Amino acid sequence: MKVLVFNTKRYDQHFFDETNKGFNHTLNYQECHLDAATASLAAGCECVCAFVNDELDATTLGILHKQGVKLVALRCAGYNNVDLKTAAELNIEIVRVPAYSPNAVAEHTLALILALNRKVHRAHNRVREGNFALEGLLGFDIYGLTVGVIGTGRIGLNVIRILRGFGCKVLAYDPFPNAQAEQLGARYVELDALFEQADIISLHCPLTPDTHHLIDDEAVAKMKNAVMLINTSRGKLVDTAAVIKGLKSGKIGYLGLDVYEEEDDLFFEDLSDKVIQDDVFARLMTFPNVIVTGHQAFFTRDALSNIAHTTLQNIQEFEQTGNCSNRVTL
Repeated sequence: MKVLVFNTKRYDQHFFDETNKGFNHTLNYQECHLDAATASLAAGCECVCAFVNDELDATTLGILHKQGVKLVALRCAGYNNVDLKTAAELNIEIVRVPAYSPNAVAEHTLALILALNRKVHRAHNRVREGNFALEGLLGFDIYGLTVGVIGTGRIGLNVIRILRGFGCKVLAYDPFPNAQAEQLGARYVELDALFEQADIISLHCPLTPDTHHLIDDEAVAKMKNAVMLINTSRGKLVDTAAVIKGLKSGKIGYLGLDVYEEEDDLFFEDLSDKVIQDDVFARLMTFPNVIVTGHQAFFTRDALSNIAHTTLQNIQEFEQTGNCSNRVTL
């Protein structure tokens, strides 16, 4: 199948080209994002491959339909950037990669927890400047703490498994409880109870209308003083203004973000020689107890290889059968 891959970085092309040796699709690459302004580039292609920060609204999908596109292959798990109703009306199939490496995201979650706790980012900068003083670097034992895990799908389960290995008590919340989480030693509670009891809270749920700004002023007010909050899921789960208030008051003692609700104009690009125009993000970066990584939790060799393989497998399955086991529907 002829495929136009949007939003391509060098690492994307490397893994897709290597994996495509076993599929023989015709892959063409574009560095630009997929949106209404670039969708016409797909003329003559039956399939476009998009990423988590591409814009697949009704206008974009309409243009793709006119170009003859029948399939949108998302090389990510989330699909909140896709107008599924319009896609269905235009008979454009949407497929995704539901699980590329739950271990990668779970391990990055723990990296943020450990780095925030032991202030690794600050210690690293000090030592590089010849400063070996320990004042201001005091951490705490994670062993025995209560950690709240919101969302117990594949990633959440792996986070629970790792935390239990650290000797943590784990509280879990999910509208659809997972027996495996309980087998790992987690205890399901209501969301308010999790907010009130957890020393560390980690988000691993999808972005839906119900979870948008799950962490808001009201939620922060219910949390323990100096709580640690980690988000490696979706940026819009967190109301950034509410979190900044929590940081200023000391209610939130540590914040680790791999995602940000307005990340589309920031993440995955080198902006080191530009002035960041997002004042809210700039304010976040002034706090010494905040670590932000640029949506890199998924970014391992294993994950990129799995993403490429599943994406190309999805395309092949659709080409051969007109259907796909990883299709996204309303």
